[in-house]
Amino acid sequence: MTHSDGRKQVALVLLCAAVFLDSMDLSLMGVALPAIGRDLSLPESTLQWLMSGYAVAYGGFLLFGGRMADLFGRRRMFLLSLAVFAAASLIGGLLSAGWPLVATRVIKGVAAALTAPAALSLITTTFTEGPQRNRALGVYSLAGATGYTAGLIASGLLTEISWRLVFFLPVPVAMLVLVAAPLALPRGLQPPRTRGGFDAAGAGAVTGGVLLLVFSLSERNWLVGVVAMLVLSGFVVIELRQRAPLVPLEVFRSGSVTAANLAALAWACATIGWQFVAVLYLQQVLGYTALTTGLGIVPMGLAIVIAANLAGKLINRWGLGRVATVGMLVQGAGILLFLRAGATSDYATVLLPALVVHGVGNGLSFPSLNIAAVSGLPDEQQGLASGLITSAIQIGAGIGVAVLAAVMALGESALAGHRLAFLVAGGVSLLGALIAHFGLRGRQAVQTVNA
Repeated sequence: MTHSDGRKQVALVLLCAAVFLDSMDLSLMGVALPAIGRDLSLPESTLQWLMSGYAVAYGGFLLFGGRMADLFGRRRMFLLSLAVFAAASLIGGLLSAGWPLVATRVIKGVAAALTAPAALSLITTTFTEGPQRNRALGVYSLAGATGYTAGLIASGLLTEISWRLVFFLPVPVAMLVLVAAPLALPRGLQPPRTRGGFDAAGAGAVTGGVLLLVFSLSERNWLVGVVAMLVLSGFVVIELRQRAPLVPLEVFRSGSVTAANLAALAWACATIGWQFVAVLYLQQVLGYTALTTGLGIVPMGLAIVIAANLAGKLINRWGLGRVATVGMLVQGAGILLFLRAGATSDYATVLLPALVVHGVGNGLSFPSLNIAAVSGLPDEQQGLASGLITSAIQIGAGIGVAVLAAVMALGESALAGHRLAFLVAGGVSLLGALIAHFGLRGRQAVQTVNA
């Protein structure tokens, strides 16, 4: 291995460490929420913002982050946003008030939205197109998936000691990357800055609109909901009038792209929202500790990894639409199996089958939707399409957690509230299956896989 190759590998490790942190930070909150709520006397309507605030800010500013990296330099944007991410993590671990804690999560979401596209573009400019770049992108994708699963497990282990460690965990990793990255990341690979500006108004409108929507759902404030819809409508108007829009709306002329993003929105609403409810159920109803909750989720993570590795072969045999549809149906079945759960539920016979079934469906549908989101588009729109599907997933996660938190409050008892939320989450997953079935079937999706 030459010195140049060695430097590239170090750069890849550092960039993957950053996306690992971005993915992990959403799931890290999951198991820790009940402990945070007890210590700080926070209601569930506030707790859900620790997940929703991060996810919505991440999704809403992701495309804006890509444009910022293009205009102001990928290396510079990567280092600056990662430093903000680390600082917000440190401050969050020191706070003891609900809404200031939520504010740090929103700031971290914005920082992650700036870090991720800068890291991805640094990989594509560091590694030569072809097998070398493909291997690097594969490692990058694996780092993101592993980060989410690792966050679920680490959350249980750390919360058993102190929930504040969940906030502190990303700090030393981020600091290590910040120290090493300037030595390994290439300089002078900034693209020309002559193309248009950046759509700050669009980014602000879509993120503000979704945040208001989440607030209206969690607080059941329909007036704020109306304002949210007006702001989101304003986002569409802004995009139609912008010379360099954040989201060129013509990309949605592709039926498969539209269906993939809508199905991904439903996918995230169902699975991330369900995880929020399931963790509360395990700890508040069954009395699991944070540690046993984290360990109990491990089989689901393994099922996701195994199914995701099989998804490519199944897609080549059955086509995108069928695999995505079956995956969403199986995921929904796993969620609905939680309706069997009661005040006392055996893990091996009741909970474990539901977790594994959900994991299998999750692992099949996620790759299918990501592939469908970029199918049939020219090379110059691939980056936009990839950003759109990631944004749809993050925004869906924020909305799903908010909706199911509000649904839980409607139950006559804690158990009834959890069951009602499980029913709604399962229904949303089945809705996603319908979207995938009717929107992704046909020649284009199958041709993309066979290409």
